[in-house]
Amino acid sequence: MTLPAPLLDGPAALRSALAERVVLADDVEYDTARLSWNRSVDRHPLAVARPESAEDVVAVVRAAGSAGLRLMPQSTGHAAAALRGADLSDTVIVDLSRLRGVSVDPEARSARVLGGSTWNDVLAAVAPHGLTALHGSAGDVSVVGYALSGGVSFYARAHGLAVGSVTEAQVVTADGALVRAAADENPELFWALRGGAGAIGVVVSVRLELLPYADVFAGMLLWDAVHAAEVTHAWARWTATAPESATTALRVLHLPPLPELPPFLSGRSVVVVDGAILETDAVASALLEPLRALSPEVDTFARIPAPALVGVHMDPPDPTPSVSAASMLAALPPEAADAFVAASGMPGMFITELRHLGGAAARPVEGGGAVSAVTGEYVAHAVAVAPVADAVPGAEAAVRAGLAQLAPWRSTGVALTFVDEPDSDRAPAFGDGLVRLRELKRAIDPNGMLRGAHPI
Repeated sequence: MTLPAPLLDGPAALRSALAERVVLADDVEYDTARLSWNRSVDRHPLAVARPESAEDVVAVVRAAGSAGLRLMPQSTGHAAAALRGADLSDTVIVDLSRLRGVSVDPEARSARVLGGSTWNDVLAAVAPHGLTALHGSAGDVSVVGYALSGGVSFYARAHGLAVGSVTEAQVVTADGALVRAAADENPELFWALRGGAGAIGVVVSVRLELLPYADVFAGMLLWDAVHAAEVTHAWARWTATAPESATTALRVLHLPPLPELPPFLSGRSVVVVDGAILETDAVASALLEPLRALSPEVDTFARIPAPALVGVHMDPPDPTPSVSAASMLAALPPEAADAFVAASGMPGMFITELRHLGGAAARPVEGGGAVSAVTGEYVAHAVAVAPVADAVPGAEAAVRAGLAQLAPWRSTGVALTFVDEPDSDRAPAFGDGLVRLRELKRAIDPNGMLRGAHPI
């Protein structure tokens, strides 16, 4: 798609519309404003807009449209690697991180969440009401980006993808209109947003259905990585018959000797099983017995407050320079478990993960959007650290080589929130809805003004 010739000088139009709430390339703040959470991505956009209200978003969209510029919505920048290396010289990053807030309706068991909010914001607001949400494994991730791209939580096997909890959105479309999208208003736009996310519009708020859990049985089991093969095979057998109430992950981590890490992790290679089991303590404990029989050196599984679940996976709390790759697996037979263990020991690997899905996460939702389920039983995810730009090619080669070990067991599915490779084929995530989604993208954004983390 080709944008129309600019009618106004882009930077001048942005400055006029947003004043100090836009950062241009010659501003002192530019090098800070353009940073993403993934510090391995070095982006040079034309400008960074930092709206503080829906009206500000309307202003920047209209100004960008008049100037023939493109827009890329962002809340935290966790998915920034999707556009690694892209030319952003005509693009304004719409940084929504100042547009934060959560209002809860405990009777309706729902929350309205502003577009720059994180899952930590949501959990803090809903916990006093004995509620929680289909959040991810990291609390500092954007609610909107995560949920509208599918969203795989530790409740996923029982309750499906997080996108299914979105019941409406307030969105600024490419023509600068602020509209409500829901099943009863702009239903085609609502369908497209649930999967198309930032490629469809700049979302200034969403309404989420909440879960009635004040606490949950959750935690982790940890062994030294010398036990990786034994633990992986046992977990593979265990997940083959685990009920949908159990959503867990298995990871092999090679951790550097950092002072901020607890002594039992610093400088070690370990294998970890973590997650949540939506059962009584007695039933959950009985389910875990085959894994506990392997004598983990750390066992934290217990009844915990629901907000604490976001810390169980131990995702990095600070911006991290990394490269990752992911694929879905249809099954995890013994040969695949062996391949995973081999991949986890390859040079350059930081984290190699399998997350158990299937269950409700694999069942399309009636009335759902462009994405409502993901085909496959496991997400395979590999992460390598790239502290400097020269390390990125090697890190990319490492994670791809690791996942190549699992190629014989790949399914056709794609879990979008795990994918941030620029050249990854995202089309299978949308299945038969891809043609419809592309047609709606052209109708809603005929000039291709909006750039999402997951191009359509």
